[in-house]
Amino acid sequence: MQRLAWCAFFIGLLLNAAAIAQSQAQAGDSLADIARANRAKQQGQEAAGAKPKIITNQDLPSAPSGIPESVEPMTTVSGVKRSVDIYSEQRANQRLVAEYRAGEQWKARIQDQEARIADLQTRIDRVNQAMRGAIGTAQYDTPVNRYQSIQMERLAHMQEMLDQQQRRLSTMQDAARLTGMGQ
Repeated sequence: MQRLAWCAFFIGLLLNAAAIAQSQAQAGDSLADIARANRAKQQGQEAAGAKPKIITNQDLPSAPSGIPESVEPMTTVSGVKRSVDIYSEQRANQRLVAEYRAGEQWKARIQDQEARIADLQTRIDRVNQAMRGAIGTAQYDTPVNRYQSIQMERLAHMQEMLDQQQRRLSTMQDAARLTGMGQ
């Protein structure tokens, strides 16, 4: 059975090779026929004296005719000329809008930072209250059990984060003042 399958495979392979060779031979003939036809067409045109005109860049005029050239640039599609002062006014308006947006961005960033600080302070207060509630009084700074020692470490880490966030807020406020947003 396996031998029969191999024989069928090789026969199919040979038939494919023969079909490919025949199609390539036909394509070569058709290309030669096309080249002969094109050559005959060109010879017929030359015999008739009708030579196609070739246009180059030297044949084209340097400036299109009928369009007046102006020293001032056109500002709109309709061709209405505007003064240069309008451009400076537009630039000034764009600068003011950009400064307003920058001010709003500074405000939003500072408010976001203040909210982070308030949240962190609230979390620190909760941990402090939980520790005082468990101990009863805050006479002793040493932890009573392992849970309290973990909470104290957590509290120290949160206090460091709070200090870092407050320094970041003061840096942001100083930067906003330097850009003129504190006026």
